[in-house]
Amino acid sequence: MSMDLNDYTIIKEGEAEILMHAKNEVFFNKTQVNNRDMSIAVLRTFISKRRQEHEALLSKRNKKNGSSSDVEDKPNDCDINIQKSNEQGLEEKPNEDPCTASGEPVKIEGKVRGKLKPPRVLEALSASGLRALRYAREVEGIGQVVALDNDKGAVEACQRNIKFNGSVACSKVESHLADARVYMLTHPKEFDVVDLDPYGSPSVFLDSAVQSVVDGGMLMCTATDMAVLCGGNGEVCYSKYGSYPLRGKYCHEMALRILLACIESHANRYKRYIVPVLSVQMDFYVRVFVRVYTSASAMKNTPLKLSYVYQCIGCDSFHLQPIGRTVSKNTSVRYLPGFAPVVPQECSDCGKKFNMGGPIWSAPIHDQDWVTSILADVKSMKNCYPAYERISAVLTTISEELPDVPLFLSLHNLCATLKCTSPSAVIFRSAVINAGYQISGTHVNPLGLKSDAPMDVIWDIMRCWVKNHPVKAQPADQPGSVILAKEPVLQANFARAVASLSKAQAKKVARFLPNPERHWGPKLRAGRQITSKHISLLGEEAVNGCLNDLDSERDAKRQKIEKSNDAIAES
Repeated sequence: MSMDLNDYTIIKEGEAEILMHAKNEVFFNKTQVNNRDMSIAVLRTFISKRRQEHEALLSKRNKKNGSSSDVEDKPNDCDINIQKSNEQGLEEKPNEDPCTASGEPVKIEGKVRGKLKPPRVLEALSASGLRALRYAREVEGIGQVVALDNDKGAVEACQRNIKFNGSVACSKVESHLADARVYMLTHPKEFDVVDLDPYGSPSVFLDSAVQSVVDGGMLMCTATDMAVLCGGNGEVCYSKYGSYPLRGKYCHEMALRILLACIESHANRYKRYIVPVLSVQMDFYVRVFVRVYTSASAMKNTPLKLSYVYQCIGCDSFHLQPIGRTVSKNTSVRYLPGFAPVVPQECSDCGKKFNMGGPIWSAPIHDQDWVTSILADVKSMKNCYPAYERISAVLTTISEELPDVPLFLSLHNLCATLKCTSPSAVIFRSAVINAGYQISGTHVNPLGLKSDAPMDVIWDIMRCWVKNHPVKAQPADQPGSVILAKEPVLQANFARAVASLSKAQAKKVARFLPNPERHWGPKLRAGRQITSKHISLLGEEAVNGCLNDLDSERDAKRQKIEKSNDAIAES
């Protein structure tokens, strides 16, 4: 390799190593090790599940035919489609070629043929190529990894890193200078996995990304514009994602659900739909993992998975308004608009008005079977994950979430509304369980509580708590005063319930870990000059080091110019 290694810093993560120049020429963020580790864990599970689905469908077809004579003997037949696609109503277009470039099995005239090929992966925004290199070197059974970037310097750095990582990387990873949107549009249904991890919003890439994934393939997507998604700029969020955010305690989960609704919207334009397998909020971003399927009939269920959110401006009450509903008659199903309104003009708890946000994805955002498999894989290969402690903690918390309860409450916010002392989480959980409802934590917020109990039950529990723990008198027009003025219909039972602690809590498993070091967060965009105003992002030591290097470079250039000027003057 014709380069001086002294000009570069070698960064090792997992089994991959990259060369980073001292200048901020190519983007790299150490913090994203959590993101990369989680992606590798999901990718390993995807490959395993994909193989199991293929084998199960082959076995099913063989039993149906009574023999395996039709398998792999028909030169003009293609593979059958993966099991989940068939279960969810896959419809083949007669004029479309049912074979995909990735070797995904496709059903045609009941025949089965072909061997499942290794999955192809597209990393649409590769920068240094670290993620692509880790996929190639660490994920067993992976096929080709295509790394794209629209910056010439980033592509050169990626190609340099591919060579630096040896023969395995050179044989599996290829880097191209291309606009990811154009590349994905010109390679429809060619990749089993498409990974989007942009600097900021992924919205401009989603339309082409959902077209580039094969049927049953995986789309991994990150969004780091959390200020927009969490309600800081609602009008900007609406223009990018087609949903209006609300600034509640649940804003980070709402960000996840807005992103899922946006991806579903783009997929629907091409008779496709998504099935989320894992959705996480970590550090300063949200990350979703969804499978993409094609089915005109299953796509009709999309309005059933979306809802608007009504958030009271006086208390913590929120309500979901489904966009659509179905009516079944005999074997037919009619799709109708959802019944409305789900709330009166004024909040029935405190009398204040509602803010309305959405639409958001109100169906489950995780597949608990997948979560269990991913967590088991991570624990069995803990030495392979640099961020094992963090991702295992997040996955453990997700595995204990109620799967079909959108958004969550904050116990501290409930008490702030009533101006009362807070019950412990165990006591509050026990009261909800004793009332006959379910309750769990959430991976998004350590103080968040998910429950299928309606808001009037939640406020009745709090009224009973306040009766035992009186509060000072408040003005009559305050939301807390209005709520407490009503007598509770439900008499809460605060006796400790067996299920008031989750299994992880009972075993004292760490679920919310502190950052491993200071300034653990977003970093400066590649190419921007580092100045003193970036201390909050990079840290004083790193900024001062870069500024000293810049001063040294300026002094060297100045001396060189002065010497050349002196030489000209002497001549």
